[in-house]
Amino acid sequence: MSAPVSAPHAVPFLNVVDPEFDFGSPEVAQAQAASWYANSPIGLMVLRYAEAQDLLRDQRLDHNGKRFMETNGIVDGPIYDWFVPMIANHDGAEHRRLRGLVNRAFTPRTVSNLRPFIRVTVEHLIDRLCTVETCEFVEDFANSLPLAVMCQLLGVPEEDFETFRAWTTDIGLVFSLAHGGDIPARVEAAVVGLNAYVDSLIQKKAAAPGDDLVSAMIAAQQVEHRVSEEELRNLLVTLVFGAYDTTRLQLANAMVAFAGHHDQWRLLARYPELTDQAVDEVMRWFPATAMAYRFPTVDFDYRGVRLPKDTFLMVCVVPVQRDPRVFERGDAFDITIPRQTPPVQFGGGPHYCLGAALARTELQEALPALASRLGPPTITGPVSWRPPIGLQGPYALPLRFG
Repeated sequence: MSAPVSAPHAVPFLNVVDPEFDFGSPEVAQAQAASWYANSPIGLMVLRYAEAQDLLRDQRLDHNGKRFMETNGIVDGPIYDWFVPMIANHDGAEHRRLRGLVNRAFTPRTVSNLRPFIRVTVEHLIDRLCTVETCEFVEDFANSLPLAVMCQLLGVPEEDFETFRAWTTDIGLVFSLAHGGDIPARVEAAVVGLNAYVDSLIQKKAAAPGDDLVSAMIAAQQVEHRVSEEELRNLLVTLVFGAYDTTRLQLANAMVAFAGHHDQWRLLARYPELTDQAVDEVMRWFPATAMAYRFPTVDFDYRGVRLPKDTFLMVCVVPVQRDPRVFERGDAFDITIPRQTPPVQFGGGPHYCLGAALARTELQEALPALASRLGPPTITGPVSWRPPIGLQGPYALPLRFG
């Protein structure tokens, strides 16, 4: 990928493909202070909130899944065949048609009905944390909660949880393909595995429907004929990582944030009424989505910058959501500040993230329960991180609670 962007003055350059790159670093904050955007080895990086909101809603930009694959050197194969027709890569009537079926997964009633299950699962996982001096939080909690919720939602039997785990962890690396290495092979293996599993799940639910989302979507597809069988499989595979990967990363990122701010943990333990603000703040401060990408559909100028057709543009979520021009004390993690400005990590308009309400519900149940029963988290060893581009968070997070 390249960044053929012209501008009348020098702008910052950020090496986002460096494995050690950190969106929350002083270098990025300095770049944001100097300019609303920076150049990088792969495209223009939007650093400020106002411009991010403008461009995410600009109809001259789209997701262009085909172009995203091509810029990462993928022109065919399982990843291409799954990603290009994904619901997020459609707009207009086509997007509304697909979204009409998948909306059933995340109605307020569906999410509300899952809350008791989420609460019981949270307490069970905390019971296990209480029996150990230290834990590997990703494995012991962050993976387990959204995996159980997703499987409950889809009607996946408990004995298949472990089969699901590796695939659902690796498929979200599709947004990190620019980092190369073993990432393309891991994503391809996840897509192939999930395609086969979802096909078998559809066959089982068609033969013996249950009270679950997959059964409901199959019935709707058979009655309404709004989507094909191939589209149904694509929607379900996309739902699997959408309902799991970002939430597990957000839970882990929340612990990293609180590990550096024990006073905020104690506030949440003492004042559980701060829960909604705490959830908003961890999503603002350390979001699981590091960037939202777009491609111009035509050549056009924006704020004096030429944006050529089909060039890669990244909205960098961390600096955007810390922009001091918009957020009061945006450079501080503080759950006592009511944030009125909506985050950008969930997108907006027709493409607003379907799983946002479910992710928020899981954090609303998990964070106050953890804080009320356990002391503040402390990181006790090295943390291994996912690549900076794409979904962000730790692969492993060793913790001791208070």
